[in-house]
Amino acid sequence: MRPLPRRLYALATIVFAAIIFVALNIAVDSTITTARIDLTQNGLFTLSKGTRNTIAKLQEPITLKFFYSKHVAADYAQISAYAKRVRDLLQEYAALSHGKIRFEEIDPEPFTPAEDEAVADGLTGAPTDSGDMVYFGLVGTNTIDGRQTIAFFNQNREAFLEYDLTQLIYRLSTPKKPVLGIITGLPLDTGPGGVMAAMQGRAQPYVAYQQLVDEYDTRMLRGAFDRIPADIDVLLIAQPPQLSDAQRYAIDQFVLRGGRVLVFVDPDSGLAAPGQGFDPQAGAPVVSNLPQLFKAWGIAFNPNSVVADLDRAQRVQVSADPREPVAIYPIWLHLTADDFDHSDPLTANLQTLNLATAGALTPVKGASTTFTPLIHSSNRAALIPGEEARTVTQPRALLAQIRPTGKDYVIAARISGPVKTAFPDGPPADVKSADSGANKEPLPPQLKSSKADANIIVVADSDIFDDRFWVRVQSAFGQQVATPFADNGAFIVNAVENLMGSNDLISLRTRATNDRPFTVVQKLQANAQAEFQTEADALKSKLADTQERLRALQQGAGAKGDTITTAQAGEIDRFKRELLDTRSQLRQVQHNLRKDIDRLGAILAFVNIGLMPLLVAGFALGLAILRKRRRARALNL
Repeated sequence: MRPLPRRLYALATIVFAAIIFVALNIAVDSTITTARIDLTQNGLFTLSKGTRNTIAKLQEPITLKFFYSKHVAADYAQISAYAKRVRDLLQEYAALSHGKIRFEEIDPEPFTPAEDEAVADGLTGAPTDSGDMVYFGLVGTNTIDGRQTIAFFNQNREAFLEYDLTQLIYRLSTPKKPVLGIITGLPLDTGPGGVMAAMQGRAQPYVAYQQLVDEYDTRMLRGAFDRIPADIDVLLIAQPPQLSDAQRYAIDQFVLRGGRVLVFVDPDSGLAAPGQGFDPQAGAPVVSNLPQLFKAWGIAFNPNSVVADLDRAQRVQVSADPREPVAIYPIWLHLTADDFDHSDPLTANLQTLNLATAGALTPVKGASTTFTPLIHSSNRAALIPGEEARTVTQPRALLAQIRPTGKDYVIAARISGPVKTAFPDGPPADVKSADSGANKEPLPPQLKSSKADANIIVVADSDIFDDRFWVRVQSAFGQQVATPFADNGAFIVNAVENLMGSNDLISLRTRATNDRPFTVVQKLQANAQAEFQTEADALKSKLADTQERLRALQQGAGAKGDTITTAQAGEIDRFKRELLDTRSQLRQVQHNLRKDIDRLGAILAFVNIGLMPLLVAGFALGLAILRKRRRARALNL
């Protein structure tokens, strides 16, 4: 038998390789549709452990109906690409659930029963140029008539896609919401407009509060309450109004019974300041504290001190002049991952927090509880009087008064361990008198120590709720879409969730707001401003004074109608030279403010533009020389 010619053998090999390649592609495309490699630092495109835990805990089947107008949206590339990602992710959820999640895809074409179903389920359609509507949403149902909807997958929330989907599944799997009690004097439920806005139908609740309402059965405790209802799981206290002895006693006994508490106090609350649309006398005080309870819990808080931090100061524009450098405002803090306790599930995944006029917490010596810092400042911080923070509004003036102490200050802490009552001498008088009333159920006997270890989280800031510090709210297709740029809301909801006893959603809320600031540049800016800003301010003042004196001298001579004397002319010339000299000095100082940043930029530009091509060219040249030498050595042999 004659062997095949080499050419025919090679041709057959190529044909078989092509067949295998096509078959392999078809097999992979039909079976491995969601496989991908996630090279992001925080694994933004990999399902988190919280999602896997939520899916693994499903007890009953959940149906997810994905409505997407495939044919109508075919001409919109961005929507089509995003829809593919949503579909792939939903299929991955279904695959992980082992049959507990049923995935259905529906194309609601115009004038079909599928479109009627989408409308009936509350989905929002986006109009197109042709007049047809694009439906792009999700409806989830469980076996007991529970229903959750994402009306439209807005691309502004693409980074939060996994959280939105897992949250929907979590709500369907836990239809009974835990109960959250709230004690506050802040207008959390009405927004910046306060009570007047609510009366006029213009209330816009703060986003963090609205998230709590969506997650939990929230109950506001207002008026002269003397007990915390037994069905409340977690108590949130945010910049409370003046509490009576009976109310403080109620909180004390709630903790001793095993209740968990989240507290926000503030040495200078911007949300409680006048001008927020409500009467501060009837609401929250600007300064808040719970000294009697804090002492019993083993924590100390000075309501007269504000943390000022040079390294974590936010940047604010102090002038409309584009040449004016952005000033750092040391009492508005931009905290980063380095400032959080990564061993605690509450703060382990936080990326950024934006706070304003926060205070400092310290442990009480000899306390029975354990004080665990969760959030702290940098070590280039100091404490300044709260009154100074309220009255000195210019960033440069505050900057000049800060003398860093070299230590960081704790802004939030977890308190755990056994707790004793804050009322060792028995219930206060107003509780005893109220307890004797005929129309009230008697209070249970006083507990003097906790039944189990307490779990309390205290934060020395209440402006964390302020929308302007962490979220942008936009209207899209009739919906309010909140897009966070910091983790303030995530921290608040995570803290409540953690105290409720569930941590599965915590890792999802914070992973999408990954902040990658230019920390080196920020430090250079802070150092330059601290070094040169005083000199720049003095020169500006001198410049303004010289200009005013020169203007007065010229106007005075012109008003009299007299000829300018030699002495006056000399004085005017001297002022002009002084003016030019001062402007020159000011330009030099302003240059000094940026010289280190410009030098860093030049180095990076050289590395990116010049150094890499030079290295490649050098490598190629060296390789060519090496080859030439080897060739010459081979010829000599």
